[in-house]
Amino acid sequence: MKRITIAPRENWKDVTEKQGLIYNTLDDGSVYWDESAYYEFSSSEVDEIERVTYVLHQLYLDAAQHIIDNNLFDKLKIPSPVIQLIKDAWEKEPPALYGRMDLGYDGENIKLLEYNADTPTALVEASVIQWYWLQDRFPMYDQFNSLHDKLVAKWTDLKDYVDKTVYFAHLDNNEDFMTVAYIAETAKNAGLATKFILMSDIGWDEQNKYFVDLENNHMATIFKLYPYEWLIHETFAGGFVGSYKYTEWIEPVWKMLWSNKAILAILWELNPNHPNLLPTYLDAKKFDGNYVKKPIYSREGANIEIVRDEVVASTGGDYGEEGFVYQQLFELPEFDGNYPVLGSWMIDQDAGGMGIRESKSLITDNRSRFVPHLFK
Repeated sequence: MKRITIAPRENWKDVTEKQGLIYNTLDDGSVYWDESAYYEFSSSEVDEIERVTYVLHQLYLDAAQHIIDNNLFDKLKIPSPVIQLIKDAWEKEPPALYGRMDLGYDGENIKLLEYNADTPTALVEASVIQWYWLQDRFPMYDQFNSLHDKLVAKWTDLKDYVDKTVYFAHLDNNEDFMTVAYIAETAKNAGLATKFILMSDIGWDEQNKYFVDLENNHMATIFKLYPYEWLIHETFAGGFVGSYKYTEWIEPVWKMLWSNKAILAILWELNPNHPNLLPTYLDAKKFDGNYVKKPIYSREGANIEIVRDEVVASTGGDYGEEGFVYQQLFELPEFDGNYPVLGSWMIDQDAGGMGIRESKSLITDNRSRFVPHLFK
């Protein structure tokens, strides 16, 4: 793995905006999409990243089954009203579309940092923007990226399972909307009808006990870019529990197990000394040395602490009420003051590609840059 600096395309901002990345620049004027550098991998490195992604996916499948079989929901602080829903959905195997594993990679070791399995973002840039960058700059090389084709293929598989109209629900911000709009486009490419709706505009039909859109149409299939740990505490949470059989939610509710960072401790307990896992516990006293403190539920790098005998880096935020996990610190490689984290994507059961977020700090957060990659 190498980080190579390069002059950006002169028209990179206009080009990426036309391709859907309207948030290519942050509100302070700094770049989010950063093509002043790229990461180069060998084909064998990419093969290993892909292989490890499948290995970790299987570990997550086994861990979820272990949690369900042994009723370990309390360790994950899963509220009791949704436990049976999770069990039922796990057995029913409803559609599961995508997720992103965040990996630390130093050129030799690949370690799981966490799995964004419920509401992962950075998909537009991983699937579309860096692919077109590659075609413009290095068409003779390749990229670990079959995300678009795999998403379309997955929606095609789901055509007989989901309702003919899929609702795409999101928050009112650019990144979430563009992520949802892109995923909706892959569904349209597969022949499905799509509608967009804000999460706040979803209504509840008390008589029929199901969710409705602004025209009071039953919403039979909903893709949501909205975390379950938020959804189950909304005013309509009782309706969600009662109407789950009337609505197909994508992602399914059992993704609450995978997106919960407490599962990292269970993974380590089940697979001690696994070469792709980091020692992780629910108790900080297990560590004498360096570790990272993470909320069980959190987003975008909030409320993280990195400890080397004392706190050396931290972020603020509103998370942590449910508790924390403590994970052995993995020393990310440094390239001229830049620290990359690999995001390896799963499209249902298939590894689909990779995106790289890069930060000047030890903590990857919502201001970390996206940097393209290629392999030879």
